[in-house]
Amino acid sequence: MSILVWIEQRDGKIRSVSREALGVAARLAGSLGGPVVGVCAATADPGLAAMGDAGAERALLATQPGFEHYDASGYAAVVVAAAEAVSPKAILFPASAMGKDLAPRVAARLGVGLASDCTAIDVEGGRLVATRPVYAGKANLKLSFTGSPAIASLRPKVFPAGAGAGKTCTVEALSVDAAPARARVLRVESSAAGKIDLTESEVIVSGGRGLKAPEHFKLIEDLAEALGATVGASRAVVDAGWRPHSEQVGQTGKTVSPKLYVAVGISGAIQHLAGMSSSRCIVAINKDPDAPIFKVADYGIVGDLFEVVPALAEEVRKLNATV
Repeated sequence: MSILVWIEQRDGKIRSVSREALGVAARLAGSLGGPVVGVCAATADPGLAAMGDAGAERALLATQPGFEHYDASGYAAVVVAAAEAVSPKAILFPASAMGKDLAPRVAARLGVGLASDCTAIDVEGGRLVATRPVYAGKANLKLSFTGSPAIASLRPKVFPAGAGAGKTCTVEALSVDAAPARARVLRVESSAAGKIDLTESEVIVSGGRGLKAPEHFKLIEDLAEALGATVGASRAVVDAGWRPHSEQVGQTGKTVSPKLYVAVGISGAIQHLAGMSSSRCIVAINKDPDAPIFKVADYGIVGDLFEVVPALAEEVRKLNATV
């Protein structure tokens, strides 16, 4: 028996969240036993042999012309076929936008449960045990699995990427008889070129209603540029049309876990906290000393953001100039 990992690719490139999932699988394999096997759907090999360095020992590749873009039913059929081929003890998915859609489909087809958006996963007494946030991040739920295989999706940026120490990964073709898709993606329109997805960013600077007007987001962009960060936003400013939904952090937006999260002019509604409270370091800038955001912040600055943010950006640029 093995541990099966969904290797996510987009535009022919393997996403970093796949390496994180492989790293978790390699760690669990030390206790559960069995090899780590990756599975991928694509039009051509996206470089699966390199996944040996992330912990994979084998990789199953299903290729079809229709797999150029995400095909929910087709991709689910690929994972199910892989599960039937290797009889895994567990199947791990990144909790990316694709993984959040794919994992429950696979769980339903296999007739087993799913632990979604996990922030910890371990082996206790020979059984897999997962931890996931509940009640908008106010509590953590620890659960075990009654069915087999155990299926879990892993929150991005919470787990370190796998390091296989030069292991080799054997790539094998996987034959899948997938039914024709009932819907087909014709085109994918991406946001600004080179922009890192929020869920994969190491540093995020987010702005809220405290900025007062959409043009003041220039302050957020300047600080983000100085820090090499990605711009985020609260639900309030997205609903107001100031920023695109792709930048929304929160329960109805994106859940992020960067190394550094800077919240500017964000009061800290529970909806927003649910999406960023797992960040490793949180810095809050707000003029209200009683703002809820300060309860989760590691560092807080009580002051006028229109004075604090430009000064902070200038100091960061000075530090960058000396490096």
